[in-house]
Amino acid sequence: MPVLFSNPRRTLIGALALSGLLPCTPALHAHGSRAGEVRIDHPYAVPTPAGASTGAVYFRHLDNRSAHADRLKGGRTPVAARVTVHEMRMDGEVMRMSALPGLDLPAGTGLPMRQGSGRYHLMLEGLKRPLKEGDRFPLVLEFERGGAVEVEVWVQARRAPDSGHAH
Repeated sequence: MPVLFSNPRRTLIGALALSGLLPCTPALHAHGSRAGEVRIDHPYAVPTPAGASTGAVYFRHLDNRSAHADRLKGGRTPVAARVTVHEMRMDGEVMRMSALPGLDLPAGTGLPMRQGSGRYHLMLEGLKRPLKEGDRFPLVLEFERGGAVEVEVWVQARRAPDSGHAH
């Protein structure tokens, strides 16, 4: 039984959930993970139309709290053939998107990767099925220093873009 009480917060949440006093446990825990000292905040994707071969994964924020730089190299997931890092940038009046070998995360800095307001995202290439609102799927992120970490990606409705452009 010592394992049951090793994390008092989890024990309390579990007891409340089992008692029925906690009707909505997802709202009480953060949707985030860590890879070494990189904090991964709220990985999410937007729904895709039937037949789409690509999708995108965004994050509320990636924070490198380490004294050392790290690099997000990409990832893997059972819902797509490949996961690559992409950058969006304006070229005159045209939005361009290109694959990158990785995304540098300097020491002690954060990087927003939100849909519509971020410059970077992860591209899901070769989707094996459409992404539907309410779905969740595993994604293993691969960091140069922090190693591999599995996160759960939530598929949620597309938000209005903050910067006037959509993906």
